[in-house]
Amino acid sequence: MAERETLEVDVLFVGGGPACLAGAYHLAGLLAKENERLAAEGRPALQPSILLIDKAAEIGFHALSGAVLDPRALKELWPDFAAAGCPLEGPVVEDEVWFLTKGGKWKAPWIPAPLRNHGNFVASLGKVVRWMAAEVEKRGGVDVYPGFGAAEPLVEDGKVVGVRCGDKGVGRDGKRKDAYEPGIDIRAKITILGEGPRGTVTKILNRRFRLDEGRNPQIYALGIKEIWQMPAGTVKPGRVFHTMGWPLDRETFGGGFVYTMANDMVDLGLVVGLDYRNPHLDPHGLFQALKTHPAVRPLLAGGKMVHYGAKALPEGGWYSIPRAAVAGCMIVGDSASLLNPMRLKGIHTGMKSGMIAAEVALEALLQDEYTADFLSRYEDRVRASWIGEELKGARNFHQGFEKGFWRGLLNAGLMQVNGGKGFGERTGIRAGHEHMRKLSEHFGARVPEFARERPDGTLTFDRVTDVYSSGTLHEADQPPHLRVADPNLCATKCAQEYGNPCTRFCPAAVYEMVDAEGAAPGKPAKRLQINFENCVHCKTCDIMDPYQVIDWTTPEGGDGPRYANL
Repeated sequence: MAERETLEVDVLFVGGGPACLAGAYHLAGLLAKENERLAAEGRPALQPSILLIDKAAEIGFHALSGAVLDPRALKELWPDFAAAGCPLEGPVVEDEVWFLTKGGKWKAPWIPAPLRNHGNFVASLGKVVRWMAAEVEKRGGVDVYPGFGAAEPLVEDGKVVGVRCGDKGVGRDGKRKDAYEPGIDIRAKITILGEGPRGTVTKILNRRFRLDEGRNPQIYALGIKEIWQMPAGTVKPGRVFHTMGWPLDRETFGGGFVYTMANDMVDLGLVVGLDYRNPHLDPHGLFQALKTHPAVRPLLAGGKMVHYGAKALPEGGWYSIPRAAVAGCMIVGDSASLLNPMRLKGIHTGMKSGMIAAEVALEALLQDEYTADFLSRYEDRVRASWIGEELKGARNFHQGFEKGFWRGLLNAGLMQVNGGKGFGERTGIRAGHEHMRKLSEHFGARVPEFARERPDGTLTFDRVTDVYSSGTLHEADQPPHLRVADPNLCATKCAQEYGNPCTRFCPAAVYEMVDAEGAAPGKPAKRLQINFENCVHCKTCDIMDPYQVIDWTTPEGGDGPRYANL
C-alpha cells in the first residue's frame, strides 16, 4: 500500500492567481529586508520555507479575467512595472458604454465614474500571472509547484495545519490503478488560501467554522469570454466598450464587454448574474446572441475565434466578505469576496489582500503566534485599507438590481451621491440560486419547450466547440470531480420543477439528460450524464443548482482548462 508523503513548510500559499503570487512575492521581499536588519545587528537570518501550489498544470492555465487592470497594487510591488516587463496589452485609450436593444445601440453621453478606465490597462490575466510567477522565482525564497490540487484542509484541534492534495491514479470505478499516487499532505504553520471563487478548501472551512455566519449570502455572476484573432493591422489596443441591456432581460443582472488587445486580438464576453429568475435562461446562448448584434458583429468581421473560457465572479461585496482568518489560515482574493462588483475589478484588490496577508504572516512567524485572534488582524487591515474603502463604496451595487434593471441603475447612481448606501442598506438578501423560479411560477400552465439557436460555426458556436478552444483536458479514467448527492432527484423532482437547469447554466456542456436504457415501467425515462471531461472549472453548477446537491471537487492535479491569453 502506497504511503502518503508529508511535506513540512512554514507558509503555504494555495492558488496560482494574483492574490497568492503577490503575497508570496511580497513575503519574500519582507523577509529579505528583515534579514538585512538582523545582519546589521549581528543576528542570524530567518530562513522560513515558503511554498505556492496551484491545481493547474502550469501557472496561468486556470487564470481568466476580463480584464481591465487597475495598476494600484501592481505599482506597490513593482513601482516601474513596465520597465520590469509586466506584459500588459496597453493603456486604455478609449472608453464607451452602450445600451443595447435587440437591433439598436444608444451610446452613453458620459461614462459613469466606476466604468471610467483612464489610467488602467487592458490585460491578459494569464500572461500577467505567468510573469508574476517568474518574478517570484527570480526573487528567490519561494518554491512554486503547479499541478498540485488542494482537495481538503488539514485541521487539528480547531487549527488549520495545511492541506491534503488530491490522489492521482484512481479509476472511474474508484479503484486504484497501477500508477496510483496518494496525494501529498502539505503541513504549514500558516496556510493562505487564494483558490478563486467557491474554492474547494475554503468551502470546506466555511462549513466547518461557519465563516459566513452573520454575513450576507454570496451572490455570484458567470463570466463567459472568447478571444478573436483579427486580421493584421486592424485592431487598435486599449479600446474598452461595456454594454447593458440586450440580450439580457430586465430581471437579469449583467452586461457585455469588448476590449481590444495587442497583436490584433479582440476580447469579448458576457457577465450574467447567477441570481436570475428564468429557469430556461442559457448564459452561453445569450453570449452567442450578443455577437450577432449590429454593433458587435462588425468588430469581429474577418476574425477567427481562438480562445474560450468561463469563470464565476463573487459579487456579494462588502457584506458578503466571510470571516477571512481562522487559526493557522487566512483567505485572500476572490475566495474572500474582495471583487469590486461596481467596477467589475478584483485583480488589484486580490493582489493587495495577498500583500496584507504576507505582512501578517511575517508578524506571526516572528512571534510564533498562529491563533485565530492573532491572524484576525488580517481582516481588520483589509477592511481598513483602500480595499475596504472601495468595497464599502460599492456595497449595495449588485443587490440594487434585485427589483429590476431600471431600479438597479437608479440605485447605482444614488450610491455615487451617498457613499455606497443607495436606496438603503441590505443585510437579509437571499443566495443567488434561491431567485430561480420553478417552471410553473415563471411560465404558468404552458411551459414552452426549451430550444437552443443553431450556431453557424463562424460567428456563433456550440458549447463543445468553445470548450475545445479552452484547451480543457481531464484524465477520463478518474472519478468525476462533479459529485451529485442524489442523481435520482435530477430525473424526477428537478425535471418536473425546474426542467434540469444544469443542462443550460453550464457553459461547457457537462450536464446532459439522456435516455435511461432499460428503465422499468414507472421509473424515469431519463438519467443524468456528467461529461466531466468538458469542465472548465467555472463552478457555476456548484453555485446555481437550485437544490444545492452538486459539489465541485478538485480533479487530478494538472487537469482542466489550458487557457492562453485569457
